[in-house]
Amino acid sequence: MSQSTFTDRLRALPRPDRMLLTFFVCAALLALTLGVVFGAATAAARAGFVGIDPFHGYRLMSQHGVSIFFYWLYFAQAGLLLAFAASHAAGAARLHWRGVAWAGLALMATGFGSSMAGTLTGMPLLYDAPPDLAAAGGVPPAAFYTGYLLLGVGLFCVAAAAVATSLAPRSAGAAEELSAVSFAAIAWSGLLMVSAVAGVNAFLPAMRWALGWGPLPAGYSTSWHVLFHNMHYLPLMATVLVWYVLVKVLTGVESIYGARFAKIVFSTYLVFVPPTSLYHMFLEPGLAEPARVIGSLLSLFISVPTVLVFLVIVASLETRARAHGARGLFGWVRELPWRNPAMSAIGVAVVNLAAGGALSFVLIQGKLAPLLSDTFFVPGYFHFLTVGTVTLTFLAAFCYVVPALSGRPLWRPGFLAALPWIVTGGLALFGAAGVVAGYLGVPRRMLDVSFGGAAPHVWLTLMTIMGSGAAIMALSLLAWIFVLVRALLPGTPRAAVVVPPTVDWSGASVGRTRAWVGPLSVLTLVATMTLFTVLAFEMMQALPLAATGGGGH
Repeated sequence: MSQSTFTDRLRALPRPDRMLLTFFVCAALLALTLGVVFGAATAAARAGFVGIDPFHGYRLMSQHGVSIFFYWLYFAQAGLLLAFAASHAAGAARLHWRGVAWAGLALMATGFGSSMAGTLTGMPLLYDAPPDLAAAGGVPPAAFYTGYLLLGVGLFCVAAAAVATSLAPRSAGAAEELSAVSFAAIAWSGLLMVSAVAGVNAFLPAMRWALGWGPLPAGYSTSWHVLFHNMHYLPLMATVLVWYVLVKVLTGVESIYGARFAKIVFSTYLVFVPPTSLYHMFLEPGLAEPARVIGSLLSLFISVPTVLVFLVIVASLETRARAHGARGLFGWVRELPWRNPAMSAIGVAVVNLAAGGALSFVLIQGKLAPLLSDTFFVPGYFHFLTVGTVTLTFLAAFCYVVPALSGRPLWRPGFLAALPWIVTGGLALFGAAGVVAGYLGVPRRMLDVSFGGAAPHVWLTLMTIMGSGAAIMALSLLAWIFVLVRALLPGTPRAAVVVPPTVDWSGASVGRTRAWVGPLSVLTLVATMTLFTVLAFEMMQALPLAATGGGGH
């Protein structure tokens, strides 16, 4: 597939297919906008910039988590999954089982409305919605759980349509084997289906209880942990697949190890992700000690698939660049098309993934999880992954998908290329302040941490820095959303689609060219993980009180 074929094939999709993908993009951007606004308001309240009473503050916190973690990430994934399945299948580009995909969109959109209605009325349930917090049940929590159920069923429909689209050319004899991207799309769809089933398993008993049709779910916490684990890592699988596709678009480079090895690497998500969910249950008081030991050991393998894909991409880029004359250890990095918004976003996403990944290994250790899980360490590290890695990567993909679907150019691509760096600047303030605050014991889900003036002054200082970083992140993301929405609006002039700068490193023989940056990056990641872990132990031991968590991540 040539560098331009991805967008060319999206433009060539039948009009109903392009309309379906456009609706997915619009739904994703709406969810992201709401999530950013609610998140910025919550951060401002925590920083003391605005005064919000606790009840409405928790409502904002719930709306933020629901909009971002459930609906933005999964509307975006659904749209990109269908786009990749259609554009990388052999033969004429089109979606199969289109009606099933439309049904999936309708179910997900209805679920979004139902979940948001549940957050606007009744008791704020936060994004994990434990039934105990809903107290007596009733219509608001039932609407909340119903929304999640509709989201799961809708995702199952979308995944089924993506599988049908990816397999159709081979079934019709138009292709002898699946491309690496088509294979990855099927694996991605499989994990989406597993998550959908896990969602029904978690939320159907809760919905029945809220409506008075069944008892209070006894195993809700365990069911939530299983679902949450999949929802953690599905976006990461989607992220590395977006990298794989966009690197081809940006540089012409595919895996130097061939499609078969790429398929093996993508299949490792199916091997490593499902069995490693035990570490989410470290806070459960009844978890047996052998299970804690096994969970700690399995947690060491959770990053294997993502690191493997990263190594394949970086090694392929480095060897191809050197074959085209790049010199020095990092000389090839400077020659990447950094003025392209997608390249800019992917570059900072890799850095943010390293930071978030290193910090996540601190949290998933059995001895530290009870100390840190109910502190601000969790949102501090987690935003490096949800915002700095996954969100920036999905927005990078939209920089190509939106113009291809609408036929309208992106406004000021040079400005857009600077936004990932500004977002990351705000994220660095937010994340660093949040992680240090967590090490110092700042509670995670309390809007006012001053404790009537009894809290350490450094807590308030750190929350001020956190709130400032959140404001920078929010304004930058809203600016990016504006650029994408502008390209979707019918009133925007239909000029020729601006093609951002790229490079062409395809074709040259790599011979025995060596690639060092990938392995050095992994060694740096391991060293950083060790540093953060040692620092966590030292700082937590210095606290006057030992805290224990409860309620999970």
